[in-house]
Amino acid sequence: MTAPDGSLTTLQARYGVAIPVDRGHELVIVNTHGTQAIDAWALNRANLNEFLSMEHTRSRLSRVIPRVGDTMVSNRRAPMLTLVEDTSPGVHDTLLCACNPEIYREHGCPEGHRSCEGNFHEALSQQGLALGCTPAPFNLFMNVAVGSHGEVLRAAPVSKPGDRLRFRAEMDVFVVLSACPQDVTPINGDDCTPRDIQYAVL
Repeated sequence: MTAPDGSLTTLQARYGVAIPVDRGHELVIVNTHGTQAIDAWALNRANLNEFLSMEHTRSRLSRVIPRVGDTMVSNRRAPMLTLVEDTSPGVHDTLLCACNPEIYREHGCPEGHRSCEGNFHEALSQQGLALGCTPAPFNLFMNVAVGSHGEVLRAAPVSKPGDRLRFRAEMDVFVVLSACPQDVTPINGDDCTPRDIQYAVL
């Protein structure tokens, strides 16, 4: 599935983008290579202080991972995005924060390593916008589980090349996507290599 003109836009690995999506329109996100985790946010275009909330969505749905047909809600518990299609096995994450410079510093990476938190704010700034916090993202295709003793387990994505998600906007939003720059843990595959993704507004 592509945009009405048949096109998909490529988002370069390690970078982010803020995409305006009008109410009732849909956004398709394609895991082009199958192994890329994508941090995703949605913000109310009329009030950026209302944003997609993982904790409120878990409370509303009474489960950890949204399924096709589920509507995710804002920090004001208002409907924001409905998941209308998922061709992957449905393994996504709502638990982990966006990676940030401090995480890469802990891993011993050089200063200036790109991060999803940085991508989020950079993408908003390119729209002339700013937000004073970094909401928890919906981590698309990210394979995170909770072990039998409560430990957080990170593994390579189980999606395949070309798997896609399709969301319907329930209000006018900016959807921010970050092609996660993680290259230390297997979040982006066993070879720890970030890759491009594609998207289109339908």
